[in-house]
Amino acid sequence: MSEHLRLGYGTNGFWDHRLDDALAIIADLGYEGVGLTLDHPHLDPFSLDVNARVAAVARRLDALGLAVVVETGARYLLDPRRKHEPTLVSDRDRDVRVDLLRRAVRVAHSLGAEAVSFWSGILPAGATREQGRDRLLSGVEKVLVTADELGVDLAFEPEPGMFAERLEDVLELRRALGDPARLRVTLDVGHGVCNEPDGPEGTVARAGGLIANVQLDDMRPHVHEHLEFGEGDLDLAGVLGALDRAGYRGLASVELPRHGHAAPLVAERSKRALDAAWARVVTDRGAPE
Repeated sequence: MSEHLRLGYGTNGFWDHRLDDALAIIADLGYEGVGLTLDHPHLDPFSLDVNARVAAVARRLDALGLAVVVETGARYLLDPRRKHEPTLVSDRDRDVRVDLLRRAVRVAHSLGAEAVSFWSGILPAGATREQGRDRLLSGVEKVLVTADELGVDLAFEPEPGMFAERLEDVLELRRALGDPARLRVTLDVGHGVCNEPDGPEGTVARAGGLIANVQLDDMRPHVHEHLEFGEGDLDLAGVLGALDRAGYRGLASVELPRHGHAAPLVAERSKRALDAAWARVVTDRGAPE
């Protein structure tokens, strides 16, 4: 187990690159892992040769020394016309999303991934909160069966504008399901700026040992837009310090899916900002780097 959190980069910020090339760049920049989004540009979980492709990616990750978390936020993987649909709270075809998440768990198991990250989806117009809650509970229960069988952690991400949009929604979901050990939390620190009542550091403290995955980006209050570090209101050193104090030792990966046009430069700038912020954390706690 690492003595501190490890920095990674999300492959959804490298859509214009072949996956093998993206992984090499990420490793060359000194990142220790990746948030690997399952989607057709890089690793399609529905392709006919998915098992062979997963095995090849596993070998590539191992050769580069990269840890991995599996991300499932692809925009048009399930429906080419409707972004993110169907979801766990859609009016129809929810089992299509459940199938994707089960596939993601199997991929994660084969890759030796640290978690599978996912979210609820947007509640359709006309559906009640009670219907949304029932749909979400039912879907997550089904995915948990596969996660338990394979020993893979699920990391639920509260997403602004979705049915479960704040950490408290995820904690309530866990309580309703009996606090299953395999159901943990993905925290996007930018969301802490955007819509959490106690900010990024307070959100980290509330989630504590439940955190299984972290996404890193800057953001402004009440605006769900992923920004490079320094362009929003995030105290990067402050939130890294909060994660350190919480004992988090997993991956914390940069999440900039709309910056792929300049991915190598953005990833390099992000790494410099992260290294500088982490140096402040180390100095503040008075420990050797």
